[in-house]
Parts: sequence; structure tokens; C-alpha cells
Amino acid sequence: MNIPRTSFPRVVIIGGGFAGVALAKKLSKQELQVVLIDKHNYHTFQPLLYQVSTGGLEPDSIAYPIRKILQDFPNFYFRLATVQSINTEKDIVETNIGALKFDYLVVATGSTTNFFGNKAVETHSMTMKTVPQSLNLRSLILENFEDALLTQDLNERNALMNFVIVGGGPTGVELAGALAEIKKGILPKDYPDLDTRLAQIHIVQSGDCILKGMSPQASQKAEDFLEKLGVHIWKNTRVTNYDGKTVTTNTDVTFQARTVVWAAGVKGATIKGLDAEDFVTRGNRVIVNAFNQVNGFKHIFAIGDIAAMTTDEHPNGLPMMAQPAIQQGEQLGDNLLNLIENKPLKPFKYKDKGTMATIGRNKAVVDLEHYKFQGVFAWFVWMFVHLFFLIGFRNRMVVFVNWVYNYVRFDREARLIIRPYKSNHKAS
Repeated sequence: MNIPRTSFPRVVIIGGGFAGVALAKKLSKQELQVVLIDKHNYHTFQPLLYQVSTGGLEPDSIAYPIRKILQDFPNFYFRLATVQSINTEKDIVETNIGALKFDYLVVATGSTTNFFGNKAVETHSMTMKTVPQSLNLRSLILENFEDALLTQDLNERNALMNFVIVGGGPTGVELAGALAEIKKGILPKDYPDLDTRLAQIHIVQSGDCILKGMSPQASQKAEDFLEKLGVHIWKNTRVTNYDGKTVTTNTDVTFQARTVVWAAGVKGATIKGLDAEDFVTRGNRVIVNAFNQVNGFKHIFAIGDIAAMTTDEHPNGLPMMAQPAIQQGEQLGDNLLNLIENKPLKPFKYKDKGTMATIGRNKAVVDLEHYKFQGVFAWFVWMFVHLFFLIGFRNRMVVFVNWVYNYVRFDREARLIIRPYKSNHKAS
């Protein structure tokens, strides 16, 4: 890897998501050699991926170069690589560009889509966890409408214009709201010779409510917002199969759709060497203690979505969201220094700063510790929080200008097929 050896302890961080970047920034000015490894050379602001998929934003407005984030920090190294395995006996990380020895290792690989073993759905549905996947989804949506213009088969045309979103969490709800706004304000102008009123948007939720992790008020209000936008919500319904055109469920309900987005669950993105039963628990997450130390190790840590830290409030592990990841990354920075200096470690305590989701124009729901509100004010709060957490002044300005323009003009100008996507409807 061509990393120089110094007298400073070497901290290797695997993953440039919220947790990995927060930790790297915390360690940036310490007497440590910090090496961050990621398969992408950019950090992705995942909460806004759905806006890339629906043409509201270009991908470079929610992605930021990792090297630029940490370019002014001494003793920092970034390597574009895929980690293949971890040798816990020799303290070596094996990658596609070579091996690297570490003094301290932090696994912050995040999560990946969980299809719960359904291979047919995995093959034919779309996912939205990365920028390339979001661009694939954007292309598929637009290509399907182009195909709908050409077909004489009414059933096929309807299938090309229909959307099924599996999962009623924040990702599914926000995507459904964005698609509903496109159907209402943009598709009729782009495709005047196509009856886009026939397009249908469905949310299929296995539980009895959407936005399950939020308050009952937020869940009900979000459902009301979506129904007013024309979104069909199917609760207590589980998708059992999808062959590329027909969605079957555990009930007698079926859907004809060429676009199915799987947003029904995630699991930890484990690495060989830390994927044995001794290390992994429910959700394919790595077991850690209150200091984020991996089970059985003092110098190997896991933070963010990949880490299964159980508490009385969260017996199944902390939520797989940005805030726990950021907070764990920041505190581990302090604990690493304490460990090196033989000082006591401070146990992690998650501070829940609230949950929010937007359903579209002037519509959002926000749950804070002491306040819960919905509607226009919640929408402005949602926008402010997301702008604040975006990395880079340029990105904040670009996203803000895009939002203002889209709001005033009721438009989404990034509906471009830059990279055509056909294949078998499977995201890469």
C-alpha cells in the first residue's frame, strides 16, 4: 500500500461513511498515523440518495471527496481499496491492493441491503444504498416511461408506469412522496402523449404502520400525507416474490410493475475474519461492548451500522442511522487516545436527537425528545438539518439552490439518463 512506517501508532479505519469520517476527523490532529480505506473515494450523504433517484439532485451534490475532507491533516492517508479479510492473529488487513499491518483497527463498513434470503427479489428489484444504485434507479424510471410511450400493450404500459416500494421506513416514505410529486407536476409535462394519471405508487409494509420507529402521530400523519398524494399503502403485507414484472405477496394482492424498490431492511456489511458466530449477532452486526470494542479484542473496534451495541433502551442494538454512527465515531476518537495513554475508557451513551422524514413539498414529520410536529414547519426543520450535516460549503449551496428552484418552479431538472440501465432490473 506504500504507507510509510512511523513511530506513531497506526489506526486503520475501514469505511468512509458517517462513522469513519467522524472518527478520522476526531483523530486528525493527534500524534497518530491514520489510514482510511474505502472502495469509493467519496463520502455519500445517504439520506438524500432518494433525491438523486428522482432527479431532484445531481450525485455530486451529496458526495464529497474523502481526501478533501482530511487533506489538511498531518499523518493521514487514504487508500482506494476493497478490504477482503482481517487477520486478527497477525493484526493485518488484506485488501485488493495489498496488506497493511495495524496497531488499532476500526471497522466502520456500514450496512448493506437485506433481502432476507429472497433471491428472486434480490435479482429483479432495485436498491438505493449507493450513488451508482441511485443513478441506476433514476435511469430505469425514465427508461420505463420512454418504453411506455412505445408499447401498444395496455397492461405492459401500466406496468412500466407503476412503482412498488417495499418497506415503509423513512427511505420508502420519502421516495414514495418524491415519486408522487413527479407524477403530479412533472410527468404530464414531459409526456403529454402519455396518460400518466394511470401511474400508480404503492408502499408495501409488512407491519401495521409506516415509519415504525417514529411516534404514532408521525406515522399517522405521514400516512395521511401520502394518501392525499395518491400513494397506496398496503399494511400487514409481505412481498414473497418478484419476477421482473409481477409482485406477489402473502395475501391475494399482486402488482404489475417494472420498477420495484427494495427498502425493507438492512444488515451489517461484515468482513471475513470478523464474520464468525463469535463476533456476529442479529442483523449480521458485529458484537461490541460499551466502548465499541469487538468481542474478545481490546484494539479492534466497530462503529456505526455494523456495530451491535445493546442497551436497556435498545436491546437489539442502536438504530442503524447517521446520528449513532457520528456519535460513536467522535467518542471512539477520545477513547483511542485514552487507551494509548492507559487512561480509563468512557462508555458510549447514545443521545437521541430525534427522527424526521419528509413526504414532499411542505410535508414532513419530526419527532424530537420533547416536541413532535408535522407539516410545513417540520418540512423547514428537515431541510435545515439536512443542509447542516452535508459536508462542504459548495454542496450545501448547490443543494439549497436546487431545493429553492425546484420549489418555485415545481421542477426536477436532473431527470437525465446519463448512464442507461437495462439488464435484468437489478441494481449494481
